[in-house]
Amino acid sequence: MPKGIILNSENYQPGLSIDCVIFGFHDNQLKVLLIKTPYDNKWSLPGGFVPLDQDIDTAAVTVLKERTGMKGIFLRQFATFGKVKRNDEHFGNAVLEYLQIPKEQGKWFRQRFVTIGYYALVDFLKAIPQKEHSQEIIEWIDHKEVPELILDHALILDKALNTLRIELNLMPIGYNLLPEKFTIPELQKLYETILDTKLDRRNFLRKITNIGILTKLDEKKNNVAHKAPNLYSFDKDKYEEVLKNGLNQGW
Repeated sequence: MPKGIILNSENYQPGLSIDCVIFGFHDNQLKVLLIKTPYDNKWSLPGGFVPLDQDIDTAAVTVLKERTGMKGIFLRQFATFGKVKRNDEHFGNAVLEYLQIPKEQGKWFRQRFVTIGYYALVDFLKAIPQKEHSQEIIEWIDHKEVPELILDHALILDKALNTLRIELNLMPIGYNLLPEKFTIPELQKLYETILDTKLDRRNFLRKITNIGILTKLDEKKNNVAHKAPNLYSFDKDKYEEVLKNGLNQGW
C-alpha cells in the first residue's frame, strides 16, 4: 500500500480481504512472489481489499494487478482464513502514521479481516511483476527460502502449496511452465520440485505417457554432456481435454 493513500472505506467490503500466492518455476526451483513494504521488516503475499462493485474472483484479479502489475493471470480460489485475531495489531499506530492514514480511518483497517486465498502457477519468464509503488520491493523467492512473513501468510502459503500438490494428482501441469520443447527429465524435475519428492524415472515416463498429452519430436536436445535425450512438446488439444476431464492417477 503506497504512502499517503486515501482509501474510501465505503467503497470496500468491510472485514474482507484477498491474498494471492503466485508460484513460478525457474532453474529447477519453485518460486513464490513476495512483497516487502518499507514500514515492515517482514515480507508478505500480494493482497488487498474487495471493492463493493466487484465479484470476489474479479476482485482477486484487481488486487494482483494493483500490487504487482501482473495481468492475465488465472487465479484459483483455494481456502478462506478467518482466525479471530489473525490481523490484530498489524495496522499499529506507527504503520498508520507512516501511511498517513487519519485516526478515524484507521479504525476500518483495525477491524477483523477474513481473507480469501487465491493461487496461480505462472510462466516465470513471461509473468514479470511491475513495481506499482516505488516504496515496495517485489521479488521471486525460492519457496524453501521464504523469509518471515506478516500475519498468517506463512500458513496461507503452506496451504496453497499443499493444494497445488493435491491438484497435481487431478490435472496435468507444465504447459505454461516449461519451454515449448523439453525433455522427460526436465518435466520430471518440475513434478519432483512441486511434490518435494523423488519419482522413479520409469514409472514417471509410463504414467506421463499414458496421460496422452505429449508429442515426441524428431529432435534431440543439444549441448548436453551425456547421450542427447529426445525432445517433447505438449499436444495442446489433448492437454486441454485432460484439464477438463481430470486425471484418475496419482504420483
